[in-house]
Amino acid sequence: MSGWAKKRFWKDTTYEATEGGFKVLLDGRGVKTPAKAPLVVPTEALAQAVVAEWDAQEGEIDPTGMPVTRSVNAAIDKVSIQRAEVADMLAEYGGSDLLCYRATNPEGLIARQAEAWDPLLDWAAETFDARLKTVAGVMFEAQDAEALSKLSASTHSFDNFELAAFHDLVGISGSLIIGFAATRDLHPVETLWKLSRIDEQWQEDQWGRDDEAAEEAEKKKQAFLHAYAFFQMSKK
Repeated sequence: MSGWAKKRFWKDTTYEATEGGFKVLLDGRGVKTPAKAPLVVPTEALAQAVVAEWDAQEGEIDPTGMPVTRSVNAAIDKVSIQRAEVADMLAEYGGSDLLCYRATNPEGLIARQAEAWDPLLDWAAETFDARLKTVAGVMFEAQDAEALSKLSASTHSFDNFELAAFHDLVGISGSLIIGFAATRDLHPVETLWKLSRIDEQWQEDQWGRDDEAAEEAEKKKQAFLHAYAFFQMSKK
């Protein structure tokens, strides 16, 4: 079984241990990714989640209702073949991290950013021995090379499945540090999401809610929460 089936054709969805983890079976046949690789996951929790998604399908197959399967496919078909490049790309967020670029006005926003983001930078400095400096305004300023190197090493330490989740945690939040904080449960994931939205929340507080922007933000939030859940399920 490879790619997406148009209609459900199987009766039983199961999983079993195999070399490298667990494989998902449809009527005893192993599922394959869109790139025809065996769909093998590193943890039983991931296997159970994938089985639940496939087992829930009735009639026409709906890929949008299978987010864990799609993330697994990404880890196998994309991250695994360019792991170093993906890790390098994510590590580069440290050089222009959301938490480092601060407003120059108004005072209320400056204070809100400092209250929300300074503790995260302090945590990163203590946890990774990597102090990132803050910048007033949006003009790029290079970070300490040694600090970035240490953050990069931690990024490269993730396996393919963890890195697939980390990709979304960092990319959606715009912050390498918030991504790391999520992987280490520094705060509840909902709190971390709010910390990534300080600027947007300030704008909403000043000018009111924009329904279209709020709808888009909710989609990003759900993707962020999914990435966190996927990371947790991927941990051995």
